[in-house]
Amino acid sequence: TLFSRLPLISVALVQGKAVGGGAELITACDFRLMTPGSEIRFVHKHMGLVPGWGGAARLVRIVGSGAALQLLSGAASVDPERALRLGLSEETLLSSDESGALEEARAWLSQYTEGPASVIRAVKKVVTAGRELPVEAALRTEKDIFGTVWGGPANLQALVRRPKHK
Repeated sequence: TLFSRLPLISVALVQGKAVGGGAELITACDFRLMTPGSEIRFVHKHMGLVPGWGGAARLVRIVGSGAALQLLSGAASVDPERALRLGLSEETLLSSDESGALEEARAWLSQYTEGPASVIRAVKKVVTAGRELPVEAALRTEKDIFGTVWGGPANLQALVRRPKHK
């Protein structure tokens, strides 16, 4: 849970196998990327267990209850293609070698992390609030966080650039 609440955007890069606890850990990230030939597998049932680190609850929110039930009760291997279809992965990278995949993942993530860190943190806070809090509390949080960026340096610079009118 602490990992999912990090103030900046996180991404799990699955190279090889994310099995059991590793599969649970990737659900705590904001995004998941996979390399060719990689797999995700919730094998807890074969061990006489269920996920215990929040992986089941987060999996339901990521893929829906029906798909989560299939993945948890079937303990089937999820390849990159199926992960994309389920919404468990955002993209399959081209490279499977470690350095190439890491560079590709950094480039992919940059589209979400470019810009002022204060604004990225604010975005992450409102998304986390929307995911975890009741709607009324999430709305209050969003309003409060909006107040921290309105009139701030990033907002004022954007107004000078007038991006709304481009």
